[in-house]
Parts: sequence; structure tokens; C-alpha cells
Amino acid sequence: MLFWILVAVMTAAVAAVLLLPLLRAGRSADIADAHDAEVYRDQLDELSRDQATGLIGADEAELARAEIARRLIAAKGREAKAGPATSERRNRLAQVAIMVLFPAIGLGLYLAEGSPDLPAQPLAARLAEPGNDLNILIARAERHLVDNPDDGAGWELLAPIYFRNGRIEDSANAYREAIRVLGASPERLDGYAEVLIALADGIVTKDAREVLQQSEALDAKNPRTRYYLALALEQEGRREEAKAAFEALVKDSPADAPWLSLVNRHVAALGGNAEQVAPGNPSEQDVAAAGQMNADDRKQMIAGMVESLAGKLKEDPDNFEGWMRLIRSYVVLDQREAAAEALRTALKSFPPESEKGKQLLALAGELAIVAEGNGQ
Repeated sequence: MLFWILVAVMTAAVAAVLLLPLLRAGRSADIADAHDAEVYRDQLDELSRDQATGLIGADEAELARAEIARRLIAAKGREAKAGPATSERRNRLAQVAIMVLFPAIGLGLYLAEGSPDLPAQPLAARLAEPGNDLNILIARAERHLVDNPDDGAGWELLAPIYFRNGRIEDSANAYREAIRVLGASPERLDGYAEVLIALADGIVTKDAREVLQQSEALDAKNPRTRYYLALALEQEGRREEAKAAFEALVKDSPADAPWLSLVNRHVAALGGNAEQVAPGNPSEQDVAAAGQMNADDRKQMIAGMVESLAGKLKEDPDNFEGWMRLIRSYVVLDQREAAAEALRTALKSFPPESEKGKQLLALAGELAIVAEGNGQ
């Protein structure tokens, strides 16, 4: 009941604010016309006095009297024409619209689209019980960090959430605060560098490179750091150095590393021979044979291994690692439709809400695979 009382009071207040100018408009015009007529009468009286005292001649007085009389007649005509009834008619439609039509439309829209029976949800209560509302969770964390600016763990938790939600500058600030409180680590520095690169539309800036070099000093084998430093070389036009850096990263990476397909594309773009990631578990003989093949034969061999792996997964669809390898392998072979189909099939055995399903979706995001119904 209190809600509807507040709505009524607010509606009345808004209507009053909008009606006052309309109510004043007609009266203002009437008052102006009446004032003009009174001024012209005073001018006629003053003209008669000036003629009587000899300040103005008879001919000039007559001409002036005729002009003032003309203006007086015009003012009286406007006053008679724009009477109270006419002013009221002129504003009546606007007044009716403000008092009746607009509130009725607003009420109808609210009853159709709103939820008048929904209980009140104060912000404090929502922050205390956020449920699955990400915005409320973020607001709750922000309020906590305002009161506890030295909570490094809080800043570190919030930084990637900001980044995923497109709040890039907030993410950069959160990473800075986390590093200030907790100190530098490869994970924090690399995350901060990625944000700086995103702010520069994908360019590894001088500031981002300095951050990456700090991370490299802490862990020289960190693939994330090495990738971005190689990317910086490529963007500077130092193609040979960039190719060598990317090829070294491929060589040092596990065969099932999720970043390999991306790195291999850079190697190929720079004129190198990208290492193909073989699916499954090839034997030593397979590896030796692959080393003696040309590029086309090697690719054909890998395609055969992919086909064999796909056949095994039909018989054993619960082989999670097999699905991960198959999806990566299809991407390496540039068979993205097949990769998407493999993802859809895998999600039937490992639903998206399960832990392994989430890993499959994360892999799809890394490889830029979109399959209908997978939530990507």
C-alpha cells in the first residue's frame, strides 16, 4: 500500500510542475494586454497636458494622439479576443493529457511490464544475499575493497572478472592494486600486461613489455610471457627474432598445450614450419616416420591419426582427454566445422555445467570455436 501512495504523490507532484506553466500562460497574456492599454491611456493624458502647457503644437499633438489611439484600440482588441475562456480552451487539452492521459499510460505500462507484487529488495539485502547475480557479487566485492583497500586477494580475484566483463580500465587498476599489496608474480604481471595490451587494441606497448620483462625475470619459461614478448617482436617488424621466439615456444610446449595452435599460426605467418600437434599417443615409430616425411605426407598422416581417434571416441565417448585432443587436432588441420561438431558431441557426454564440460567450453573459447547450444 505504501508503494501506491508514493506513486500517487510523485505523480501529483510531477503533474503540478508541468501544469503551472500552462496555467500561467493565459493569465500572462491577458495581463500584458491590459497593461499595454493602460500605458496608452496614460500617454493620451500626458499628451493633453503637454498641449495645454504649450510643449507641443496642435498639429503634432493631433498626429501623436491618432497613433496612440490606434495602438490603444489594437490592445483592447487583443484583450477582448484573448479572454479567460479562450486561454482556458487553449490549454485544456494539454492539461487533460498531463492530469489524466500520461499517468494512465504510465500505470498501464507498469502493470503490463512491471512486478507490483514483488517484495521490496533493498540494496543492502541484495548485497548480503547476491545469489547468482554477477553484478551484485561485483558490487559486494567493490564495497568490501572500499573499506579494505589492502585486501590483495580481493583485488586479485576481481581483476580478471572485470576483464571478462569488458571493464578493462577497472581491471588494470585491480591488477595494480593486487601487485601493490601482494607483490609481483608471473600470474599477476601477465594478467596486468594482457589488460594493457587490450587497452591498446592488441598492441604490446612499451608499458606492457616492461611488465612482461618483469614477469620473464621471475619465470623465464612461462609460456604466456614468452608468447606476448614474441608478439611484441612481430609487431615491431623483427620477423626473424619473432619467428625464432615462437618456434622455441612450440618446441618447449607439451604436445597437448592449448596455445599451440595459435602459436603455430604465427610461425606459419612468419614463414616458418609450424609443428603439427599430433592427436592421441603416437609411438616412437610414428614420430620417427613423421620426421622423414614432407609437409603433405605429414599432414596426411596426422589426418589418419585424427580419423582413428574419432573412431575410438565413438566407441568410448567418455574419454574426456580424447575429446580434448580431437578438438585441438581438427583446429590444427583447419577443420573448424569438424572441431565444432566434435565439441557438440563431447558436450553430450560432459554437460556444460559439469567441471569437464566447463573445460571443454574453455578450450572452445581459446580456439575460437562456436558451436550452437554450447553457450559460447
